[in-house]
Formats: sequence, structure tokens, C-alpha cells
Amino acid sequence: MMRVFLGLDLPETVRSALAVQQFLLPLPRRVPPEAFHLTLVFLGDVPDPRLDAAHEVFAALRSPAFPLALRGLGLFGGSRPRAAWAGVLPSDPLTRLQAAAEQAARIAGVEVAARRFVPHVTLGRFPVPDFAATARLERAIADGFAFAAGPWIVQDMVLWQSRSGHDGPVYTELSRYPFS
Repeated sequence: MMRVFLGLDLPETVRSALAVQQFLLPLPRRVPPEAFHLTLVFLGDVPDPRLDAAHEVFAALRSPAFPLALRGLGLFGGSRPRAAWAGVLPSDPLTRLQAAAEQAARIAGVEVAARRFVPHVTLGRFPVPDFAATARLERAIADGFAFAAGPWIVQDMVLWQSRSGHDGPVYTELSRYPFS
């Protein structure tokens, strides 16, 4: 059994722009730049036979390459933020790809949580900060509202394994699925 997710890798230029922005934020805990990605479908803990089936249906998905760009920053958690993120400009091809990937996972027999797709790249995950730290973080996020990176051309998607590490999750690429 493996804990896995399907997502999009980011080009080095975008990773660098995110790392600079991340450095400017007073984040209690940062995601390492090599772990930046955009999740399409989180599959969770998947038994090997279902993982094999998921691999087959992901490999059969067809999508043309498409442009994608990041815009803006935000926090998840409302008044008790627990994560900082960089947003993604609206993209019909991305929305279609995510819906197709989620449907493919279900066809493979993987139970996927029903939640609204909010495309983003996580910059940091952390325990709820105290009031003063929350105010500093919210102010820094507001100052970085104009953040932008890209566009770049998305040419494939990746199946990653996620394992718990000392400093947060460690991701290992299992398969890469090129677009037509």
C-alpha cells in the first residue's frame, strides 16, 4: 500500500519565483522548493492492485499541452491559518484535466474525496500561529497579492508517492504521463 497523488510538476523558473516569494513571507514552516507541485487528485493510501489500475487509466488519459500561470497568494484556514499558497490563474484545460483525472481514479477503483478543486501550490504548512504572527502573515500575504509566475506549458502529469519525513512529506516520482 502506498500513499499517492497525481499532480503537475513545475519548471525550475517557477520554483525559483516561488522560493523567492516564500522567503519574503514570515512562514513558521516552509515547504522545500523541490517539493512544490500542483495536486490534481489526492488518492491517499492505495493498495497495489488499485495503484496498478490507476497507473493504467492515467497512462490512457489524453490531453493536449496547455499554458498555465500562477497569480496571487493566500492562506487556508480562515482566521486560524494553517497553510500558505500561491494561486493559479483560471484555466479551462486545467479544470478539464483535473476532472478527467478524478474520474479515471474512480474508474480504477480508488475512492477520491469529493471536494472542490482549488488549484494552488502550497508554500508552507504550520500549526495555527498566535494572533500577532497571524497578523504579520496576513499582512505579508496581502503585500504579495500581485505575485505572478509563468506562464509555462504543461506537458505532462506525475504520480508521486508521499511519505512522512522528519521535516514534512517527502515525494518520490513513480510515473510521468506525457500529454499528446
